[in-house]
Amino acid sequence: MAGEVVAEVEQTRGRDAADVPLLVGTVRGTGPLADVVAYAERAARRISRGAAVDSRTPGGDTVVLTVRDGLGGVPARVQIRALPEVPARTLEPLVPAVTGWQVSVLAPPAGAERARPLLHDLRDYAELYTDAEIDALWNSMPLLRRFADGDGGTPFADWALIFRDHYVENSVGFLLAAERAGLPSQWIYALAKGDRTANRHRVHAWFRHRGYRSAVLDNSVVDGSSPPAAVDRARRTAAEVDDFIRRAHRDGRRVLIIDDGGLLAQGPAGRRMVTEPVDAAVELTVSGLKRIGATATVGLPVFNLARSEVKSVIAYHEIADSCLRRVRAIIPNQKFIGRRVLVTGYGTLGSRLAQQLRGIGCRPMVVDSDPLMLIQAAEHGFDTRRTVAQALRDSKPFLILSSAGEPVLHEDDLDLLPDGLLLAGFATKDFSLLHTGRAGLPGQPVPGLGVRYRLPGGQHVLMLGDGRSLNLFEYEGIPNRGYDAYRAATLVAARELCGNHQAYPPGVHVDPVNQAVRRAGLLDAYYDLYLEDGSGADPARADRGAAHREG
Repeated sequence: MAGEVVAEVEQTRGRDAADVPLLVGTVRGTGPLADVVAYAERAARRISRGAAVDSRTPGGDTVVLTVRDGLGGVPARVQIRALPEVPARTLEPLVPAVTGWQVSVLAPPAGAERARPLLHDLRDYAELYTDAEIDALWNSMPLLRRFADGDGGTPFADWALIFRDHYVENSVGFLLAAERAGLPSQWIYALAKGDRTANRHRVHAWFRHRGYRSAVLDNSVVDGSSPPAAVDRARRTAAEVDDFIRRAHRDGRRVLIIDDGGLLAQGPAGRRMVTEPVDAAVELTVSGLKRIGATATVGLPVFNLARSEVKSVIAYHEIADSCLRRVRAIIPNQKFIGRRVLVTGYGTLGSRLAQQLRGIGCRPMVVDSDPLMLIQAAEHGFDTRRTVAQALRDSKPFLILSSAGEPVLHEDDLDLLPDGLLLAGFATKDFSLLHTGRAGLPGQPVPGLGVRYRLPGGQHVLMLGDGRSLNLFEYEGIPNRGYDAYRAATLVAARELCGNHQAYPPGVHVDPVNQAVRRAGLLDAYYDLYLEDGSGADPARADRGAAHREG
């Protein structure tokens, strides 16, 4: 396509420079050619306030739209070309293979700036998931599909939802399921946590297209690792969420928060980011539970998914697998077998990471300040130390993996770090000494890899990613099927909480979560679907709640 544009410009030489078309920009996307042509025609008419749009097809795989006037009074052209089969932009492969397209917007100099809104509009369109992609995503989460319809009525019909989590494909699946379970799309407010997930822009665009509100409420704000400008943005977003809650209540709706991190419960200096009272909450993380627990009173029922059976027994294995796969993928040049690795934090995630590292031949050393965790690690056969400083004096790791949720490096530790050390964090606070600038060490970005720091002693360390959860750095995180049971459990728990809201007093509840999940048959369905071999599965149970597709 670029060659065709250059050739067209070459043919204009000798004419007045004001008439020579300039390439304003190019956009690539996926989906049927006819769909993007129809969209480009509508967008051109809308942006140019009704100008005439002519189309011609110089070749079987190319369409040229000419906007006659309305963009600065000069004609602009939109050249749309079909691309050969292109790789899927989603986790799920598409069969038949996805088709692609490329759009180039051209205009003479006088109309170039007026044509830019059209280019931006087409870029927004390119971000949207196609129908085929949504179908594939929806079909990749069969348990979630099954329990979206269920037989529990529509307890969400008079509720509004604030959903704050990572912008990944399984979050798209969850909110689709919430709609199927009775939540009106206009009463869904989605909030990203601020991680650089691979398809966050696509998720945001699709949420907006679906009719949800969508914004960022950054997780770094609550732990004090963000600059003042980020705090100001978070407060503006929180004010918009407050307005959403007020309008929901005026409409006679209760409000449910499903939150990954407790940021809605508490903000900087212990002040709540969202001040309007809500009616119920589902908390997905241990850190969120700590923040909720730090408040003087819990004035609403909170369902505890973080300590639920499904998350503890099933989901954390998938999370740990995602973390280690991301580490190995981002540094494919590194040798792992036989090498020393520090694992800071031996909690639910850290203990699994240590086991997986040992399983691939590494020599993990565990650091934890809690003696009970150290006892468990030592009795599982790991070398253990109480502090990072002690571990660094006694070993020479090539990698530190951290999921402590608290700062694990202090200024006194910097001289002990070996040259070339790699840092992989899975909680925002872990290496905040470096990525917040508190150590006063300027970082040198290494695109696609992380940030390299020169330490006072002259050695260098490389922080992989951006200092936040590495498995969510330019990555999709957990496979859709890997989080299928957990997302389904979250939906089942939310159904129970909203449908029997008056039965649960203020406070944090985990037993009702486990009971609702077992009563719904989710654990049986998970085992039958993913783990059962041979003919032992119960056909009646497997057929319950037949899957449906996005209409």
